[in-house]
Amino acid sequence: MGKMLTKTLETIEEYKSKSPHYEELLEILEEILIFREEFRRTLKDDVFAVDESLVGQKLSGGLPLIDISRNNFELTELRNYFLRLLEIAKKRSPTETEQIIRGLEDGTLAYEKMVVDSFDHEVEAEESTEENEDKLFDLLGLFVEESIRPALEMVAEKYAGVIKESQWSEGYCPVCGKEPKIGELREDEGFRYLFCSQCGCEWSFRRIKCPFCGNDDQQTLAYFTIEDEEKYRVEVCNICKRYIKTVDFRKIKELANLDVEDIATLHLDILATEEGYE
Repeated sequence: MGKMLTKTLETIEEYKSKSPHYEELLEILEEILIFREEFRRTLKDDVFAVDESLVGQKLSGGLPLIDISRNNFELTELRNYFLRLLEIAKKRSPTETEQIIRGLEDGTLAYEKMVVDSFDHEVEAEESTEENEDKLFDLLGLFVEESIRPALEMVAEKYAGVIKESQWSEGYCPVCGKEPKIGELREDEGFRYLFCSQCGCEWSFRRIKCPFCGNDDQQTLAYFTIEDEEKYRVEVCNICKRYIKTVDFRKIKELANLDVEDIATLHLDILATEEGYE
């Protein structure tokens, strides 16, 4: 087990004792991270190949390196990883999970379509407002995203330096195009970095600007915090009514693991939704 994973698992254990209401989700994250490390050791092929000749042109033109919507990638390895991830769901909802597995086997469910749909904000919004949405459906979406994370993570790591040099200034991920859910303030100056939970890419972004609509009017941008949790804030835009969570660990001199922090701050997602932001 790698040092980074060991440290992350230690952090998760700390959060489980501090926030017992998130214990189940944090346990799921633990299992996912262990599966992810094991799978990455076996992942040899370039699932999401990037055309080297177009890297600079794409980044300067505001285009992510990978376009998932093309749906022309060989996803067999990732589909097998997805099936293994369903073992986590099976322990919690065996009957429903078996139905999903049968659907994948008989063709009524298409893994490739689920992957493409996970990048469509409109599809995600429609599914999240469906009635009778249960925990299994939430886990299904989480596992679809996780199933392609290791392959995308390899791309994010390979091109991290190029992305930094390109001074990417868009509010969506330069690797896969996914919108961020969480960010972080770093260094004494409080530079802002956005985090892509789909591929693990991080990139700098203007502090006074909405990543979703580009609004930079200070009068229509705001944030709120919760008492005794000043290290977390929810930044909101009153033009597009979107929000993003932000972590500020500068005072406590700690490094934030944004995968963990995203789960540990789900109460902020609830509050933002209740306030009319999405």
